[in-house]
Amino acid sequence: MAAALVLLVPWVLSAMQGAAYAQPAPAPSYPSRPLRMLIPAGAGGGVDTVARLVGAQLATALGQPVTMDNRPGAGTMLASELTAKAPPDGHTLLMVTSSHAINAGIHKNLRYDPVEDFSAIGFAATLPFVLVIHPSVPAKSARDIIALARQHPGKLYFSSAGAGSGTHLAFELFAALSKISAVHVPYKGGSAALVDLAGGHVQLMFSNVINCMPYVRNKRLIALGISTPKPSPLFPGLPAVAESGLPGYEADTWYGVLAPARVPADIVTRLNREINAILRTADVREKLAAQGAEVAVSTPEEFAALMRREIQKWGKVTSGLKLQLQ
Repeated sequence: MAAALVLLVPWVLSAMQGAAYAQPAPAPSYPSRPLRMLIPAGAGGGVDTVARLVGAQLATALGQPVTMDNRPGAGTMLASELTAKAPPDGHTLLMVTSSHAINAGIHKNLRYDPVEDFSAIGFAATLPFVLVIHPSVPAKSARDIIALARQHPGKLYFSSAGAGSGTHLAFELFAALSKISAVHVPYKGGSAALVDLAGGHVQLMFSNVINCMPYVRNKRLIALGISTPKPSPLFPGLPAVAESGLPGYEADTWYGVLAPARVPADIVTRLNREINAILRTADVREKLAAQGAEVAVSTPEEFAALMRREIQKWGKVTSGLKLQLQ
């Protein structure tokens, strides 16, 4: 018996060592390497500014660098597609814009699902539009514009940053709710649209607040209202369109953070917690306010619900505009 035990002990030890080696290695702590934040536009724009503000402080909070990766193209869809196809390990993020929701209604052959192929991390900021007119237009409020358009149907010309852009759909929503018609003149970018508006070639537009305020300050354009449901403390004296002629009107550019689908829940929770803490700092609030943007924080669930609402909202607006693209 003793001899048998002597022979058995080495076999048992060997088996135990083999079992130990067979156990899966523990998952590395998150983050285990630098992060990449995709930005769906070139350097210098609103989404780039928000991404860099958040990314710089997120790197400190997580203890890993956060590389900014500007991927403009295809109406923000290129960055979205790259994010959807990235490994779901929390090391790839996307600073998404409201174009993500708009694209769902105007592109019938998206190579990703705008909701199911992503993990919602959280809201970041909102940037309102401003209804601006050329000084020659006889109007002092959104209510006056509606009355003027009804009096002269099809005679008002509005500019935008391009067909299907936020500035385009902001006016289309205004027109749909007020039951007016106006002629759309699309440009290649919001700056070009403002130049021709200031020159009197068109009469009005909903503009990105950052782009149009210099024109308002030098009196080349007149601001009639802001697109938020209530007046914004960032723009004292400027009424909300919803309170000055069109109840229920709301349109803005929003920014938030997405990751690929199936990112582990604990990583989503941590990213949401860290980003919300960053957004609540006075420094970030002040820097965003200087750009005309307001901080917006949320849970991942709230941000996912917002995207679904926005997809439905803008889908209704675009369905009658013949904007559906390949």
